[in-house]
Amino acid sequence: MNLPLLVEIPAVLMPLVARNRESFQAAVVGAEGLFAGRGLSRPPRSHNSSVGAGSAREEAPPVTTPLDWPTDRWQQWDRVTTASDFVLQQAIQNPAMLLDLIASGDLDRAFKPGELREQIAQAVAQASSEDELARTLRRQRARQQLRIIWRDLNRLADLVQTCRDLSDMADACIDQAYQWLYPRQCQQFGTPMGRRSGEQQHMVVLGMGKLGAVELNLSSDIDLIFGYPEGGETQGVKRPLDNQEFFIRLGQRLIKALDPITVDGFVFRVDMRLRPYGSSGALVLSFNALEQYYQDQGRDWERYAMIKARVVAGDQQAGAQLLDLLRPFVYRRYLDFSAIDALRTMKQLIQQEVRRKGMADNIKLGSGGIREIEFIAQAFQLIHGGRDLSLQQRPLLKVLATLEGQGYLPAAVVDELREGYEFLRYTEHAIQAIADRQTQMLPDDELDRARIAFMMGFADWSAFHERLMHWRSRTAWHFAQVIADPDEDAEASNALVIGGEWLPLWEETHDADSACRQLQEAGFSDARLALKRLEDLRASPQLRAMQRLSRERLDAFIPRLLAQAVEHADPDLILERVLPLVEAVARRSAYLVLLTENPDALRRLLTLCAASPWIAEQIARFPLLLDELLNEARLFNPPLAPELAAELRERLTRIPEDDLEQQMEALRHFKLAHNLRVAASEIAGGLPLMKVSDYLTWLAEAILEQVLALAWRQTVARHGVPKRPDRSDCDPAFVIVGYGKVGGIELGHGSDLDLVFIHDGDPSLETDGAKPIDSAQFFTRLGQRIIHLLTAQTNSGQLYDVDMRLRPSGAAGLLVSSVAAFSRYQQTEAWTWEHQALVRARVLVGCRQTGEAFEQVRGAVLAKPRDLDTLRAEVSEMRAKMRDNLGTRQTAAGRGNNAFEAGQRFDVKQDAGGIVDIEFMVQYAALAWSGKHPNLLRYTDNIRILEGLEEAGLLPATDAALLREAYKAYRSAAHRQALQKQAGVIPGDQFIDERREVMRIWGELGLS
Repeated sequence: MNLPLLVEIPAVLMPLVARNRESFQAAVVGAEGLFAGRGLSRPPRSHNSSVGAGSAREEAPPVTTPLDWPTDRWQQWDRVTTASDFVLQQAIQNPAMLLDLIASGDLDRAFKPGELREQIAQAVAQASSEDELARTLRRQRARQQLRIIWRDLNRLADLVQTCRDLSDMADACIDQAYQWLYPRQCQQFGTPMGRRSGEQQHMVVLGMGKLGAVELNLSSDIDLIFGYPEGGETQGVKRPLDNQEFFIRLGQRLIKALDPITVDGFVFRVDMRLRPYGSSGALVLSFNALEQYYQDQGRDWERYAMIKARVVAGDQQAGAQLLDLLRPFVYRRYLDFSAIDALRTMKQLIQQEVRRKGMADNIKLGSGGIREIEFIAQAFQLIHGGRDLSLQQRPLLKVLATLEGQGYLPAAVVDELREGYEFLRYTEHAIQAIADRQTQMLPDDELDRARIAFMMGFADWSAFHERLMHWRSRTAWHFAQVIADPDEDAEASNALVIGGEWLPLWEETHDADSACRQLQEAGFSDARLALKRLEDLRASPQLRAMQRLSRERLDAFIPRLLAQAVEHADPDLILERVLPLVEAVARRSAYLVLLTENPDALRRLLTLCAASPWIAEQIARFPLLLDELLNEARLFNPPLAPELAAELRERLTRIPEDDLEQQMEALRHFKLAHNLRVAASEIAGGLPLMKVSDYLTWLAEAILEQVLALAWRQTVARHGVPKRPDRSDCDPAFVIVGYGKVGGIELGHGSDLDLVFIHDGDPSLETDGAKPIDSAQFFTRLGQRIIHLLTAQTNSGQLYDVDMRLRPSGAAGLLVSSVAAFSRYQQTEAWTWEHQALVRARVLVGCRQTGEAFEQVRGAVLAKPRDLDTLRAEVSEMRAKMRDNLGTRQTAAGRGNNAFEAGQRFDVKQDAGGIVDIEFMVQYAALAWSGKHPNLLRYTDNIRILEGLEEAGLLPATDAALLREAYKAYRSAAHRQALQKQAGVIPGDQFIDERREVMRIWGELGLS
């Protein structure tokens, strides 16, 4: 927080210093009975109260003063009263108030949480009538306002503290007034009861704007909305009142306690115009009526306002329920770029008002003012807040920190916005501190300008104004980057609106021949097919059912799409792959706004769709992935394993533990987003094959870690924790073991997960919950829960296909095995192919001790002595079965004489000389030699096992290197095929040398 500097009082303000001291001392002397009953006398004036060394007034006759103030206290007095007429006026009218603040120490310290509320509550408790309540609140407000301004101008509190104190004061005044009025209203009109619930009803007071965000300024009004839970009528009186009428009368009394200006001033100016239907609407509405209004008639500016809504008084519990009811209106589950257009419209209306009223010098509403920084933050909140719960908060500085932390805005931009906001808010406080007036206009007269420059730490107005204009220009620039119309620059330069040349074609003002000619001249190979695709889109049922606003957004988007499509080498392919996405999102047109508002995101979309139909299909199925296209740095730089796991943990911590639906959606969105980022990085050439597999495997591990945690919590909540004799809880004594691609750190796009669940519980002991079961049942249910969380279909698809057939006894076996049972099975019953699979098995997540027990079993099983002839025969037999069933039939699984001829096909995974041959050789070698070479068991991925075979001298270096390079080349080809949505089958004249060499090494190992 950058506090303005404390500077010397400038010469132009020095005449105020002596005058203000004398006025205060005269007020003290004239205050009859000020010290009576306080045990204080009137000591002679201290030398410390002089204006300053060398002053002509130093020799003036001494004036008695009630306090022997030290020099630094007089310096604080001079600073505050020179700047603020309001403080001077309060001190002169009521010197006891200032002296009490000093004597209590309240001026010199920050209040503890709840302390300010307690002071106001104690004062309000003494009120015996509504007039006295009003008088008490106003005097309390004057006291706290004096304290807050004193601390602010003397830099004893920073901006956040000052705003918090002001907001706490408002909360306390509103709530204490309500708590005083409510029982008296009930005595007069009866107690309001809910017709449905039969429970006593209280009003809920929502604070909006700066009050809701705990950002109140020195002279804010307060925007309020009143509500009550349900209809009914009052009880306990002869003539009951309808609940709404009861609360309307109560609301009117509450406003009267706060708003009118009396001889004691006012508490807060109350603005109720943000309520439904504005000034013409009912003062108070039931929750049902509020929810219905916002669902059916809520406007964009009301969404914007409701971001800041906070319960400031009344029934806090009911208020929390009301905010939950209204949250779907504020935060949409999808990316809502329509918010930018709404904010842009609001800004234009404000600019018109500023011009009409000549408010260019308004630091809130003028160009580069406070409102623009608020718009920037709230644009991101409205767009992304439905999915990113970290953005669902009120204080602007915290939102800016989140925008930086979550990567929505660069750190340098956030730093400028934060510093600019603080400067503007301090300036706002300086303007309002002068006379406690609600204004954000820069003053015209020289005295007030000098005061503001002084309060802001500048030698003169010109230095301050130069800095102010710097921050306003930076704010305006950043605002333009987020909120400005993409067509604005083009229109300003009389250029065509972006894509405007394609608008007649889309609106069918051209005949077919002219349209085809335009498409052909722009680079489309098959102009008639391109035109037909556009006509089919226009005629699709989704478009015919579109509402007017959505159709307008589509009409704005298609010309931009065509303008960018023709910049690509194959615009025909762009239309083929992107128009299905357009059709899919047509009725959720906020996605079209996203791409219209962000030309770079549209450009990235077209590039990725041109490169991969798999990506095009993923985005069409899950349009929420368009969000990932907004941040180029994030899109092409997927995080490393620790950051990946930390990011997912952080996302889930923001979701209530009992909200399983949100948790499942968050997991699925996380997977989809990071899958896209990996694919994009691979296409852009930023990630080689091995890194792609690393990232996809890390992603699966991060997700499994959280799925296990969720399943564990849910199962424990139902049955309690399973016990073990050697420790009180299981920790949990459970691991998820990965086989196949996930075990070998070789996941590809769309890979399923081969999993095995193992526990180390004691079947003789039960869980400690209300519904106890034995540990075997517990871990079986835990496993079932994990599979459900992974495979359940939601709006965002499923997390993974899960294959559990590699567990002991396959599909017929228990879902979860104990360590002991798994060991027995592997040692006595498992087939050789199951031991081959065990070579690639590793613990993915779970209990460290149980994982270590599994590793001991794995090591013992793989290292046991084997007859090599038998082993070769069994490995060869299994491989032959796979080739016969899965390989390319025309070429006898790649072993026929025609296997290498042009026109034939090669399955890079299953045919002879392909991926599975290399995997089987590695597995054979691990089973054959790991007993004597335990280092072969350290890793589960083929590349590092091959390196181990080379280091141990079990494979010639040239052969090991050849197998590694062939394996990587095959897998890279398979990845490319997957991104093109094609099977892993390529022309037979590819990889001829690699295939022959793999087959040679296969034969030299004695495999057939």
